[in-house]
This record gives sequence, C-alpha cells and structure tokens, in this order.
Amino acid sequence: MNTLLSKYNSVSGSLALSAQDVLPTLARFVFGAVLLLYFWMSGLTKLGEGVFGFLKPSTGAYAQIFPKVMEAVVYDTSQLGWFHWAVVVGGTLAEFVLPLLIVIGLFTRLAALSMIGFIIVQSLTDLFGHGGFDHPDTLGAWFDHVADGAILDQRLLWVFPLCTLVMLGGGWLSVDRLFNRSSS
Repeated sequence: MNTLLSKYNSVSGSLALSAQDVLPTLARFVFGAVLLLYFWMSGLTKLGEGVFGFLKPSTGAYAQIFPKVMEAVVYDTSQLGWFHWAVVVGGTLAEFVLPLLIVIGLFTRLAALSMIGFIIVQSLTDLFGHGGFDHPDTLGAWFDHVADGAILDQRLLWVFPLCTLVMLGGGWLSVDRLFNRSSS
C-alpha cells in the first residue's frame, strides 16, 4: 500500500509542477476553440459601413447593447448621445481585441480579467435588457440536472478558463512568456 501511495504522490507532484505551464496554455486553447469566433462574429454584426465602420456602429449594435433605450427612441440612433456611441464602439472593439490578446497570450492576465468583466456586462444586458429573466430555459439554473442554460450555465463555464488565465498568466506558449524572457 505504501508503494502505491508513493507512486501516486510522485505522479501527483509531477502533475502539479507542470500545471502552471500546461493549464494556462490549455485554457487559452479552449477559449480560442470555443469563444474566439463567437465574439468576432458578434463584433462583425456591430460594424457600420466601410473601413472605419467600427466608428459608426450599426443600428443593430445599439439595439444589442442598449435594447430598452433603442426601443424608447424608436431605433433612431441620432437621438442617442456620445455616451451610447462610446460604449458601443468600446464594446465592439473589445469583442475583437480582447479575444485576440487572450489567444496569442499578450497581456493575458489583463485581457482575461477584462473579458470576465465583458461577459458579466453581456450577461446583465441579456438578463435585464433583453428579458432573460422571462425565459427560464435561457437563464438556466445552477445545481440542477440541466447543463445548457445559456446565461448561468454556459457563461460560468466561459469564465472558468479566464479565471485560470488571470491567476496563472498565459503559460509557456505565449507572447507574454517571450517578453518576460527577453527582458530578463
């Protein structure tokens, strides 16, 4: 029995040592495989016409981010102020820049923390702005037998690899690691 426990402890110790390098790289891979294109495609729906379309967001961008305000102004974006424009432009840019930074591992901790904040704001907008509370299947519930609620279940799973990145950084295969090695 002691031999078995000794082997188990040896393997566990080796896994623990490699976890700080492997887990962040795996977390970045999972984020890229599952969420990179989700956020980029969402960002594309918000772009206006032309090369500088991100500076003149689509009406749909305002409707996605400020649904109740847009309804109140009958979807006339000219009635909105600079604050609404700044939030929509910032949110649109975040959907492109933050996932890219995470996948390549540049400013990983800051990008992951910002992405967590983005997902929280996105979820609150879905709950309060788009009426997510009125749709129990979309809302979901923790500690139930159904694991596919879009907001509570899925977004919790989205945030988990990001928490790993906030705590451990980008891992061994990241731009952050290259910068850290070249500065030492």
